[in-house]
Amino acid sequence: MTAATDLRRDVDAVLHASRALVGVAARSLAVLPESVTLPQFRALVVLSTAGSTPIGDLAAELGLHPSTGTRLVDRLVAKRLVRRVRPMGDGDRRQAYVELTARGEALVASVTRRRVDDLTRVLARLSVRDRHAVAHAMATFASAAGSMADASLDLGWDAA
Repeated sequence: MTAATDLRRDVDAVLHASRALVGVAARSLAVLPESVTLPQFRALVVLSTAGSTPIGDLAAELGLHPSTGTRLVDRLVAKRLVRRVRPMGDGDRRQAYVELTARGEALVASVTRRRVDDLTRVLARLSVRDRHAVAHAMATFASAAGSMADASLDLGWDAA
């Protein structure tokens, strides 16, 4: 077997596994209300880890033009999933920040919980040795992906 053939076999295996992971992710999104789009949910996920964030920074993190980010936030505010806040202390009081509401936090937690439950069921089907091997391989892959993983939020979806 040549190195190129060996690499192609490995790529095929990872591609197959990525399809399974996308399936788990897609199933977890079934709990989203119809009124919440995937780009809007991406914004909620960013805010769940970043906390209170300037709207311009959120737009940049999502790969959006600032005006598109503002419109996305307007829609999330209308759905009561985020709220605009002002910085405390010496921050620029003209700069609007955005943060999750309790409702937004609950939605992200619900999707995450469903995803964790599905992954737990899948991993429970493996022997302990195989489960550890998968976890190690996934951590190694994530590390190798580095900035590519950071760019995963920019998947080319419109910010409707």
